[in-house]
Amino acid sequence: MFIVQKFGGSSLANDKLIFNAAQKIIDAHRNNNKVVVVLSAQGNTTDNLIERALKINPQPSKRELDVLLATGEVQSVALMTLAIHKLGFSAISLDCRQAGIFAANNYGNARIEKINPQRIMNEIEKNNIVIVTGFQALNSYDDVVTLGRGGSDTSAVALAAALNADVCEIFTDVDGIYTADPRIIPTAKKIDKINYDEMLELASLGAVVMHSRSIELAKKYNIKLVVRSSLNNSPGTLIGDENVEQTLINGVAVDKNVAVISLIGLSDEPGMVFKLFAVLSKNKICIDLIIQSIGRQNTKDISFTVAREFLDETINILQKNQDFLCYDHLIFDNTVAKLSVVGAGVASNPEIAKMMFEGIYNEGINIKMISTSEIKISILINENEIERAANAVHNNLLDIKN
Repeated sequence: MFIVQKFGGSSLANDKLIFNAAQKIIDAHRNNNKVVVVLSAQGNTTDNLIERALKINPQPSKRELDVLLATGEVQSVALMTLAIHKLGFSAISLDCRQAGIFAANNYGNARIEKINPQRIMNEIEKNNIVIVTGFQALNSYDDVVTLGRGGSDTSAVALAAALNADVCEIFTDVDGIYTADPRIIPTAKKIDKINYDEMLELASLGAVVMHSRSIELAKKYNIKLVVRSSLNNSPGTLIGDENVEQTLINGVAVDKNVAVISLIGLSDEPGMVFKLFAVLSKNKICIDLIIQSIGRQNTKDISFTVAREFLDETINILQKNQDFLCYDHLIFDNTVAKLSVVGAGVASNPEIAKMMFEGIYNEGINIKMISTSEIKISILINENEIERAANAVHNNLLDIKN
């Protein structure tokens, strides 16, 4: 059996946890499995490196920031390999260059384009456990680029696809995927099985257990994913389409990494919306919720959300293109958060929307924006009300979950 395992930073935060993870890796290897392991940086390493960089230069070069951040995973794979050696087993660490992981040229949020797994397969043939850096790849300029926060999940799934692995196990500090973040909502329950589409919505809407692009890849290549705890032997959560029974509601997701920008007095004529989002697309700015007002006096307003780390960059781009986009002025708000309900029953059961909004109403919370699809409803509210709203919605919807 070919297994790809991934361990997150919280599962590697200290020496004891490294040896704990090393033992799980060895246990898989002992059962005559071929094992490739992908690691994140330890604990808060990435945050600490970003903090140091910003102290040196508040506007760091994206290339140099990637060079710096990539060192976190290099430390992890070297330490893990040393731990496995200490326990008497053969292992080798590989960085993205050695592992043959290649990506587009974007710094800070690159996408994996191809993997040449020859070196990995050569090491497997030598009966080595192969430990690979997650979160990073090599671009066409021979530079290291990072894949965005949580990108080690994507590294693991991409390697599983390239190696035709039987399963990709994602080890973290929780027992699996929950109906909500148990740190925010104490009544959250573990999900035994969930399909790709619902997991993708949860991941993209703020559920931090999985990187959304990893779910896209898993669905594309039909990779069997299991999310489980690195601290116990819980069976975890199976992500896939096979034998996954759909429920009405699979989860409530909270995303605080949100800011809303409103363009006021945009010229109300054909093509203006296209021009706006063409400018943002050209600059690799990802947009989420969008609301357009009814036109009045030949103008309209458009509001949309972006991740907070891209707020300043997005505002700068829009201000530089103000004449081209023909708007009067812009306003922004970075004190908002997004609350989403995800499940197969969202479109087919009107009771879900009713009970979601009832929970919000009962808490006296005002809704700023709403977005819907076949399997999700998302709302934007004030950040300081998000935990109260999430608990109210989750508790209201528990009665119709099954």
